[in-house]
Amino acid sequence: MNFHVSSELDYTLKGPAAFLFSLRCIETGGQQIAAESLVIDPQVASEEFSLVGGMNRFSRIKTLNPGLLKISYHADVSTSTRIVPVQSLNVDGPGNLSPEAIPFLFPSRYCQSDRLRQQAQDMFGHLNTPYDIASGISDWIFEHTAYVSGSSGETSSAVDTLEQRQGVCRDFAHLGIALCRSMSVPARYATCYAHQLNPPDFHACFEVFIDGWWYVFDPTRLAPLNGLVRIATGRDAADAAVCTIFGNPELTRSSVSCDCSDMNFIPVTRDSLAERHELIALL
Repeated sequence: MNFHVSSELDYTLKGPAAFLFSLRCIETGGQQIAAESLVIDPQVASEEFSLVGGMNRFSRIKTLNPGLLKISYHADVSTSTRIVPVQSLNVDGPGNLSPEAIPFLFPSRYCQSDRLRQQAQDMFGHLNTPYDIASGISDWIFEHTAYVSGSSGETSSAVDTLEQRQGVCRDFAHLGIALCRSMSVPARYATCYAHQLNPPDFHACFEVFIDGWWYVFDPTRLAPLNGLVRIATGRDAADAAVCTIFGNPELTRSSVSCDCSDMNFIPVTRDSLAERHELIALL
């Protein structure tokens, strides 16, 4: 699939500040960037670097004076997915996992899986395979958690979301990750541009490691799973936040889009995968 993604962020600066932006898409085995641009207005000191195994791309921007700051990112990106039958998957227990998946078994800042272990066992202990566990958790979150814009903040965690039963995509992903890890299923966080997301915005989902691949789940069900363009991946939003600010700027405008240029785009959704007993991975 071929996508054009863009994000435009406007800030009012009240004094010196530093920003860590994760707006630029990453390149993977199945995701390639044909063209991209990041424009900062006015031009200020900036630095580009990578974190989390050299995959996630960050832009560090430092400002000194009050005024306005505009950040604009545009990219043309091609993506690939892998769809496999559920019955073809082998089961990997913690004792046989690939080393790359092991860090995603442990609790993290926003995904306190150690605090949810008993609740996860009570709700999902009857499920046997990693697929059944991850699918059951994703479906449970969709059915029992309300999507409410503005209902959470930067300190909200999986524990908070489970207690309050409401949140946004970030919270849905954190809860899915924490519950999966509580059941010994490696899970990680992904920030994406999302085609057909309404209203358009940055989007978060989670992935689980099964039989050597990371498969994507989205408990919000707000965007096609094959319409996701990866920005960053990590243990949780602490590794893959779109923007981390040091200072007190005010965000005054945000515009995000993800448009597919392929006329034959056919959405792959949770329901279409369940009907065919399949899973999808973002390559």
